[in-house]
Amino acid sequence: MAKPSTIGVRVGIGGWNYEPWRDNFYPAGWPHARELEYASRRLTMTEVNSTFYSSQKPATFAKWRDQTPEDFVFSVKASQYATHRRVLADAGESVRRFIDSGLVELGDKLGPLVWQFDRRKAFDREDFAAFLKLLPREVGGRPLRHALDVRHESFACEAFYELARAHRAAIVYSDGEGLPAIPELTAEFFYARLLKSQADIATGYAPKLLDSWAAGARAWAPREGYVLFINGAKERAPAAAMALIERLAAAA
Repeated sequence: MAKPSTIGVRVGIGGWNYEPWRDNFYPAGWPHARELEYASRRLTMTEVNSTFYSSQKPATFAKWRDQTPEDFVFSVKASQYATHRRVLADAGESVRRFIDSGLVELGDKLGPLVWQFDRRKAFDREDFAAFLKLLPREVGGRPLRHALDVRHESFACEAFYELARAHRAAIVYSDGEGLPAIPELTAEFFYARLLKSQADIATGYAPKLLDSWAAGARAWAPREGYVLFINGAKERAPAAAMALIERLAAAA
């Protein structure tokens, strides 16, 4: 089944290797080595989370690029060694190591870089401003876009929004419990991570909520958009993503 085209909003899941998806998303007996191939032909993006924990090789990024259709996109989560530290201004070496790890091999399929911060990390304007100055605007001649996944309530303030705008970085919207839900648009794109999928709903989110998300994504146009179903009842994430893609395609 080919995925329908949408209105500049890409929708996907976190990763592609997850045991429960082998019961309700991938066909029975589908080879594990071909799961990315299958997912990329039904969704329009994925968020790579393995890079948060350890570096990947350039050849790995190139393999992912070659296994997916031309219009597929990877967002990539930055290394925790850059984002989970007491003084963010000291993250320069870790930032460079992540940027130079082979991201450029994704070519046109390279989407936003997601910088996810510790839940305990409170907003410190001076330190955060210094960190944002460390984020490069390009690698190998390819422009980079940055999405800031802040997870402490102190970031819900105008001073942070101004910093994000000044650096043309998007603030990740999240609906997770205990996380600040910040709908502020600060870049040429928006990025949402939805973490409340429910196991007792076939599509993870109720139809009315999916309708609401489709309407919201259309309202944010002409910005490019990225919507990920990440957590909660993770086994429902592919169904949720496909249901939202269908709604966006119907309005395209």
